[in-house]
Amino acid sequence: MTTMVKTMMLSCALSLGGCAAGPDFTRPTPPSATRYTAESLLGESVSSDDQLQHIALGQNIEGAWWTLFRSDAIDQLVTQAVEHNRTLTASMATLAQAQELALARAGSRYPQVDLTGGAGRQQYGKEFLGPIGIPPFTYFAVGPTVSYALDYTGGVARSVEQQYALAEVERHQLDAAYLTVTGQAVMQTLMIASVHAQIATIETILAQDRDNLRLVQTAFDSGSVAREDVVSAQSQIANDMTLLPPLRQELGRARHALSVVLGRAPAGELPDGMDLAQITLPLQVPVSLPSELAHRRPDILAAEARLHAATSAVGVAQSNLYPKIQLTASVGEQSLKADQLFDRASNAWSIMAGLTAPVFDGGTLRAEKRAAVDAMRASAATYEQTVLEAFAQVADLLEGLDHDAEQLDAQDHAQQAAQSSLELSRTSYKEGNAGVLQVLDAERSYQQARLGYVRAVAQRYLDTVQLFLALGGTSPSVSLGATFSQLSPPSRDTERLRSEPPAAF
Repeated sequence: MTTMVKTMMLSCALSLGGCAAGPDFTRPTPPSATRYTAESLLGESVSSDDQLQHIALGQNIEGAWWTLFRSDAIDQLVTQAVEHNRTLTASMATLAQAQELALARAGSRYPQVDLTGGAGRQQYGKEFLGPIGIPPFTYFAVGPTVSYALDYTGGVARSVEQQYALAEVERHQLDAAYLTVTGQAVMQTLMIASVHAQIATIETILAQDRDNLRLVQTAFDSGSVAREDVVSAQSQIANDMTLLPPLRQELGRARHALSVVLGRAPAGELPDGMDLAQITLPLQVPVSLPSELAHRRPDILAAEARLHAATSAVGVAQSNLYPKIQLTASVGEQSLKADQLFDRASNAWSIMAGLTAPVFDGGTLRAEKRAAVDAMRASAATYEQTVLEAFAQVADLLEGLDHDAEQLDAQDHAQQAAQSSLELSRTSYKEGNAGVLQVLDAERSYQQARLGYVRAVAQRYLDTVQLFLALGGTSPSVSLGATFSQLSPPSRDTERLRSEPPAAF
């Protein structure tokens, strides 16, 4: 009879052990959208032979995204940033911590075995033995103790699943940090190159101002113009000189920001080669489909992992509503003499099963379950919002590339027209058909058009980088391969994490 009862209890426990409390996590279905913008973009119809950027919708970036700029300086700076950036180092350590915590939590699914040993001298009092008197005695004991929480509701499995999902969040956070670091390295490099180009443009304009001053001074010396023309020409030089300090300040900020990304002090030297003319603008811009973007961007994947963790938390809260069953067994040797500790007569053992069931808790456990369900719904809404914002960001940047092309074309025409007007004004001034004020006005127009053109060129580069980042860039393993793996050594049981996906619980 006893054997039959044990068999029935074991069968019931095994059958219940296959269940798991709470809902099973299902990966969200990618959006059905096939494009980001409602209208076709100018870049989608551009042929590959044109000098305009072509939007290759449906294609993914092959290799490291920054190599599309074909700049050795950018390649070297990105490599240095990945090797020495402190934020990336901190993210790697945080991921390793999350992995170890997941493995630690996974150990709770197995029996816990402890080895205990002790020696002491003891005397029991009246409270324990009453009128029976036992003289003081010395004892020795050693042996293992085994305890196991019977997870018939699947609550422990859900808690392990939750911890694995949180480790997955940190993995995507590392990918996001990697994307940010590589993006900042490229962005700051382009900013430095852009400011260098603007400073060179101002210096060219100042050289033209000095030529104009010499022209006016010669005319004044010959008595053909008044002193006011010389003062006006000098004033133009002074006004143009005011453009340099803000640009130099902007250059300093960009250099300091790049130094921080590279893990260096701002006083350190930066490599040469930051010339916008030596950086190739990618004419073929691969743009993944919206359905693929949802499985590429680190922030979307992190939101998905948080939703997974919140879903598992519902199961944990639901399992707390059921009784807890704890199995404990111990076996050991106990003796009053050390030399008799391992005799057969010193054997001692025990087997216990304990059950704890919630009876009255003031509604705490059910409130906690409802809170977990609310948290899951909030995580689901946050995930959907993250996806929508990602799509909107990509759409903005795609349209931005179109507008950049239009702006560059307009600035090019404005620059050519301003240059022609300036040349005509100078010729007219030499011939005495125009005053110096007309020349200065033409110079100001040319200065604005020239600077506008340089800034429009730089903006195309910057918006292209932003688009690559908005598309999720490329994963560290694809970008740097073994180099990144060496920088981020896996946890001792990283492969075990991958071989035991949360879906298996």
